[in-house]
Amino acid sequence: MPYIFGFMLAVFFTNVASATESTVLDRSVLPIPEPNYPHSKVLDARDATPPPRFEVKAPEGAPNVLIVLIDDMGFGMSSAFGEYADTEIGRLVQAIGDMGQLDNTLVFYIVGDNGTSAEGGMSGMFNEYTYFNGVQETVQDVLKHYDALGGPMTYAHMAAGWAVAGDTPFTWTKQVASNFGGTRNGMVVHWPKGIQAKGEVRSQFHHVIDIAPTVLEAANIPEPKSVNGTVQEPIEGVSMAYSFADAKADSHHKTQYFEIYGNRAVYHDGWFAGTIHKAPWEAKPRAKLLDDKWELYDTRKDFSLAQDLSAQNPQKLKEMQDLFIQEAIKNRVLPIDDRVFERVIAKLAGRPDLMDGRTSLTVYPGMKGMSENVFINIKNSSHTITAELDIPKNGAKGVILAQGGRFGGWSLYLDKGGKPAYAYNFLGLKRFNIAAAKPLPPGKSTLRFEFAYDGGGLGKGGTGKLFVNDQPVGQGQIDMTQAMIFSVDDAADVGEDDGTPVTEDYKAMDSHFTGTIQKVTVALQSPKPNTQSADEEAKKSAVFKKAMAD
Repeated sequence: MPYIFGFMLAVFFTNVASATESTVLDRSVLPIPEPNYPHSKVLDARDATPPPRFEVKAPEGAPNVLIVLIDDMGFGMSSAFGEYADTEIGRLVQAIGDMGQLDNTLVFYIVGDNGTSAEGGMSGMFNEYTYFNGVQETVQDVLKHYDALGGPMTYAHMAAGWAVAGDTPFTWTKQVASNFGGTRNGMVVHWPKGIQAKGEVRSQFHHVIDIAPTVLEAANIPEPKSVNGTVQEPIEGVSMAYSFADAKADSHHKTQYFEIYGNRAVYHDGWFAGTIHKAPWEAKPRAKLLDDKWELYDTRKDFSLAQDLSAQNPQKLKEMQDLFIQEAIKNRVLPIDDRVFERVIAKLAGRPDLMDGRTSLTVYPGMKGMSENVFINIKNSSHTITAELDIPKNGAKGVILAQGGRFGGWSLYLDKGGKPAYAYNFLGLKRFNIAAAKPLPPGKSTLRFEFAYDGGGLGKGGTGKLFVNDQPVGQGQIDMTQAMIFSVDDAADVGEDDGTPVTEDYKAMDSHFTGTIQKVTVALQSPKPNTQSADEEAKKSAVFKKAMAD
């Protein structure tokens, strides 16, 4: 499977702990409660006998468990990391074998977490964050970075055509939950002590939610009913363990719904019905949700979902559509939200937000790694950034506050000469810099950056100004801004720019502020009073809700 971002694994050595043999444990309540021992009636502590030591061990014969999830094995630029990841997983397995534990280790090796990613569009991209901000890169944009593709100066993504090719023999890709090209991945299970069959294939239908029930059955442990006092909902999946000894056994997983961005489907007892509501490279859905065209397949005879039977068997299609609604209701899928980019902004998506209602946030030295969900959202709005600083006699340099990095973000800093500067990096496509002519003097200073947003929709530009002790020292135009997201891994940092640098004016490892930061306050500014007519305001509201329409 193409395009690897990384891999995730979990190792649980369940059968190596000691325990009190006579203790009967309720394993459905976590953490497992310690038994109530009778109170001691001995008055002299020297004559008292302590209660038995409470220890927990796995049930007899329970295996160790190793779960490896490869996030899309790659070709092209990503193949080198794919080779590295696979090699290191092999070293881990070898180490378990060297410990004498491999025969009783239940290994799940899952090759992918979805279909191949098609967010690269028709041309590919040197920076994947352009996609998540609704900005379309051109071939020329990518070619400017041709020699850097695959290195630290790019966050590249292949074109969608490669994703489609990589998902052969299925059609479609990641995000398309309504086709096996978006959902189907191979898996290897290895457990010499528990599986007698060697090198065989199992074709029963199963879903990733079946991994946990399989582990619990193999370890002879009940599913938890309560965790830290919180009653748990029943696990939705079913165990796959029955298939280990019987290749021809009927699948125990009879029904499964799928849904992402309105692309939805349902599987039931060999039948599969789904609809392509929107392709990853398409800006808008193909139809309204109620007008989507559904397809029908018999997976028992049609592995690749190549023969659409909806016209020949409309009654079966209707049954499957009704079943999807039943499953959607049961699993709280409704209402279906087919928006994509708007989901990034909590206000647009209509979901709870830790920063909701806040108009200012004050941060202090040492606060770093603040993700977008815990940092005030300055996008699409006017705002100020005010830093209370103390500059030593020999001057200072470094980052005061930064958010994002090389592939999109902003930074307020003092350059190598100690002069105040502000840099806005628009997705690595364009950079805007505002700087003062003189360095900050020794002593206490208040440095303020003001941004006046032009308005009129999302991702617009504005005017930036720098002030030192309320005196203007620099001004410049920022023609465009990122509407949706800066980064999921380059977060906001006080006193440095961790990760990749927003600007090449400094290196990430040499961005530490050499003066003293008392505090930095980021404050959102109230929008200008509305003087537009009702019709103009309605048009503006429509543009805002569509988010990416303009």
